[in-house]
Amino acid sequence: MAAGSRTQSRMSQAERVRVTRQRIVAAATTLFLRDGFLTTTMSAIAKEAGVAVQTLYLSFANKTAILSAAFDAAVAGDDEPIPIVERDWYKSLTSDPSGPASVANFFEYSASIIERSTPLYAVIRAASAEPEVAELLANNKRERHAALLGVAERLSRKKHFRRSLTAEDAAGVMYTLSSAESYLLLVTEHGWSPEQWRKWTLATLTDQLFG
Repeated sequence: MAAGSRTQSRMSQAERVRVTRQRIVAAATTLFLRDGFLTTTMSAIAKEAGVAVQTLYLSFANKTAILSAAFDAAVAGDDEPIPIVERDWYKSLTSDPSGPASVANFFEYSASIIERSTPLYAVIRAASAEPEVAELLANNKRERHAALLGVAERLSRKKHFRRSLTAEDAAGVMYTLSSAESYLLLVTEHGWSPEQWRKWTLATLTDQLFG
């Protein structure tokens, strides 16, 4: 019974740590979006989260680590995301014979991530003169391109895929069109609605990849 109580205590402690991290990330997200990364201080994050500054450093190495966690949370959209390989759109890359249908499934998932995470992506980009933030941005770009290359390789095996394109070329098309940069240009700067951006991007992706 005593051992069981200790296990319950450890589980409770782990849950408390998780909740504290969530509060810190949520508070930091609010401040990063409102004030920017450079202006936001660790003291301000602690105050917004209702924790001691020391607690921030026990949970995260530095402010950049909090920004990284905030961006990861925006990309995931939840605390326990379904692994990509188990998502329907990913399965369709292999199982669905229709290339355009697979592109649509991929873009529905991708667009949701972009719409959620672009505000924080803009914060990261604006602060990229800072070396640690620049590395965070570079890592995101590398990881996104690698993921898209895997998607492009699967799409390239489908009927009617443009044979003038290599998988690397297709990944480049997807990297450019299905991106935060595209969203910022057309929605944030040019004034398109998110729905306009979705329709145009999907139509252009489908045309470029499958004609």
